[in-house]
Amino acid sequence: MTDWTALFGNELQCKDGKKSTNEVLAGKKIVGVYFSAHWCPPCRGFTPVLATVYEDMIEDHEDFEIIFVSSDRDEASFGDYYGGQPWKALPFPERELKAQLAQTYGVRGIPMLVFLNERGEVITTEGRNIVMGAQGDIGNIWKQLTA
Repeated sequence: MTDWTALFGNELQCKDGKKSTNEVLAGKKIVGVYFSAHWCPPCRGFTPVLATVYEDMIEDHEDFEIIFVSSDRDEASFGDYYGGQPWKALPFPERELKAQLAQTYGVRGIPMLVFLNERGEVITTEGRNIVMGAQGDIGNIWKQLTA
């Protein structure tokens, strides 16, 4: 079993409060790490597309999750933006972990979507292109991520 706390810390923000990272990600085959921010126009364009894909994906694949890693400038902006997102998030105060994740995955601009396998290994750093290219075809996305 992967110790996800090495990447995301002990707790993740969920819609009903903070929960143990390892509990939230237990049994997940694919974990997306979504770097985004409310102030970023391309992010605000991509987030609704990704949200639809996420909601459709988890209907067929409970072993799929996305973690939002915010580049918002303050906690209020994070709260406003995350409020409209369906997935989990790195808690906003975890700025050091956010910086480590961005460095680990070579984030140079946002939005950026990295997909990891169940061992925490990178499948692709081009998740945004995969999602946009699939045009809502969940089977296509799953196939590309699990091939």
